[in-house]
Amino acid sequence: MFVAALDVLYEDNHLLAVNKPVGMVTQGAAAGQASLLELARQYIKRKYHKPGNVYLGTVSRIDAAVSGVVVFARTSKAAARLAEQFRAHTVGKLYWAVVSGQPAESETCVDWLVKDESRHRMTVADAQTAGAQLARLSYLRRRPLAGGWLLEIELETGRKHQIRAQLAGRGLPIIGDDKYGSRQAFAAGIALHSRRLELRHPTRPETMTLIAPLPPSWRRFGLS
Repeated sequence: MFVAALDVLYEDNHLLAVNKPVGMVTQGAAAGQASLLELARQYIKRKYHKPGNVYLGTVSRIDAAVSGVVVFARTSKAAARLAEQFRAHTVGKLYWAVVSGQPAESETCVDWLVKDESRHRMTVADAQTAGAQLARLSYLRRRPLAGGWLLEIELETGRKHQIRAQLAGRGLPIIGDDKYGSRQAFAAGIALHSRRLELRHPTRPETMTLIAPLPPSWRRFGLS
């Protein structure tokens, strides 16, 4: 049984946008654990009295330790059109992160990332390394906070643990992210939040801006 409530940001007949809580995987949860996908399916099934299986296509996902906007498609046509936007890098992806260290006022970060299987994390590597994938993001330093700095991050590619690995590689670990070198504790997950997604509606000629409120754990920084 899933007892968590779904925080819906937007829904219509074609898509469902939700604010993922910290600690929940987007999909593929272990037996007996909740995933955001299953929670969303139950929400649709109950609200619209859907018999049988409910179709939802996962077109975006974020790490379990991260909060914020996640989008599901409610039809296969919407899934294909939204997935193509992500593949073409036309979706605007903005994250907020609180980091330790001394960030520049702004920086464009371009790296090649490979998976370190033994440590279950991503590492920065040479472009010629087997399996290396290009990773690109830009950040702006917004304001100092207790124990760190607030960064606003535009994510251009979508690699596994990309923001976490690229910032840590520059001496800017995200607070709470001990996997990538943080020595500061955080109340829940890590201080990384998928704040905003901008994408074209799959069936209408309009751009949608989806914004996720911050979780309560960020109140320690004076942000809410």
